[in-house]
Amino acid sequence: QVQLVESGGGLVQAGGSLRLSCAASGRTFSNYAMGWFRQAPGKEREFVATVSRSGGNAYYADSVKGRFTISRDNAKNTVYLQMNSLKPEDTAVYYCAANPDGLGWDDKRYDRWGRGTQVTVSS
Repeated sequence: QVQLVESGGGLVQAGGSLRLSCAASGRTFSNYAMGWFRQAPGKEREFVATVSRSGGNAYYADSVKGRFTISRDNAKNTVYLQMNSLKPEDTAVYYCAANPDGLGWDDKRYDRWGRGTQVTVSS
């Protein structure tokens, strides 16, 4: 099984950058596609990005395409989310999650979740 811990969140001005990390425990990290989701206050959780088991394929929500980059290092059991050109509407709690079935944007397909890290973008 995989346990996930996010880090790297914080307060940043609009236009700035942050890099989130998600460290996974367990020996089966490379068996999972990984995803990042976010939830803003009063809103439902939404898909942000997903990366394949090998890291060779990735997909993004339209709202972050061209600004965010998801990547993974299987040797370090870590997945990253590089966030550039941040906007106030990116403010949310960001969660990483593991999907045993492969790439996907449906959060119901993800069976392991971290506790989240807060990202706040000021205008």
